[in-house]
Formats: sequence, C-alpha cells, structure tokens
Amino acid sequence: MPTEHTTVRRLPARARYDRATLDAILDEGLVCHVGFVTGGRPFVIPTTYGRVGDDLYLHGSPASRLLRTLSDGVDVCVTVTLLDGIVLARSAFHHSMNYRSAVLVGRATVVDDLEEKRAALDAFVEHVVPGRAADARPPNEKELRATLVLRLPIADASAKVRTGGPIDDDEDMALAVWAGELPLRTTPGPPVADAGVDVRVPAYVSGYRRGAKA
Repeated sequence: MPTEHTTVRRLPARARYDRATLDAILDEGLVCHVGFVTGGRPFVIPTTYGRVGDDLYLHGSPASRLLRTLSDGVDVCVTVTLLDGIVLARSAFHHSMNYRSAVLVGRATVVDDLEEKRAALDAFVEHVVPGRAADARPPNEKELRATLVLRLPIADASAKVRTGGPIDDDEDMALAVWAGELPLRTTPGPPVADAGVDVRVPAYVSGYRRGAKA
C-alpha cells in the first residue's frame, strides 16, 4: 500500500497501486533514475536495475558515489518511466504525453551473500535481454566481489498512467487544428555481430521485444 511518500496527489485518477501494474512497468523499463541526498546535496543518477519477486536490485562499482552512499543506509527514491506517445491538443496548454511511470521509496541494503548477489546479477542480464543469462559466461568470484549490489524492497510504491487523446476545452473543439496522439515505441534494429563472432543470432536477440520473458 502507498504511504504519504508515494500517494499520487496530482491527477489522482491516474494513480495505480496494484502490483501487477507496478511489475509490468518495472519489467518493461530499461533505465531507472535513483534520487538521494549526500553531504546536503541532492543527486539523481540513471542506472540499470533488475527485479526479483518483491525486490528491486541496483548494482555497480563499489567506488560509485551512488552505491557507496546508499550502502550507508540513505533513503532512496527510484523512478521508472515509459513514454508511450505525444498527445497533441488544439491548445498549447493541453498538450501532454501518454506514459506509464513507477515510483519506489525506501532504504536499500547491501547484498553480502554471494549466491543472492549471483542471482541478482543474473536478473540484471535477464531484465535487459530475457534468455541471455543462460548463454553468457556467469560472473566469477572475483567479479562478484568487485560488484556492489543493493536490494530495495518493492513496498512503498505507486504507479501513474495516462492513456488516450487530448482533453481540450469545449470552446476549442471547433478550431481547425489537428489533434490526436503520436504513438512512440522502442523498437530494436537488426542485430550487429561483434568482430570474430561466428555463431548464429539467438532467437532472443532476433525476436527481441521489451517486456518479454524467456
């Protein structure tokens, strides 16, 4: 359930608090933005992530200011946004965008257990390209120890969704101005093999699409 931190107050009719909507947004997104305060200064950092059940995992170098700060127990806000379309209204004031967004608030904790860390790193790979973890060489112990992994419970969270066309004022409806939605989609291009690769393109690459599960 949302708390005062994640309750949607601006246009609350667009709010979604069910886990199915939250999970779908988190699973389709590729980049999250992590907000935190350190030394009295606010920071927002883009990074990748992975979801395993009720937890969101962040990872990076132990030298990263973001991860070093969060590992000290600083509260964090994580956001993921999917842009679905540009909404063109008859008036400039009512132009908008169709989107799906998720906001998570909480305190991230360091993952010390190597097996959980290994599973989290597999989740990062699977999140970006479902099916890839089974093909790629898994991280060795040195790589595991050189990677800082943080766990953030998906507990205090909410989603916000806008769909549909423009919402114009009645007096503008007769204006001779085109109005509607310009849909936007993230679509992959043809795979480009690295030099020296003599292996058939896997189906999970040639048939790649966001939100798919292996």
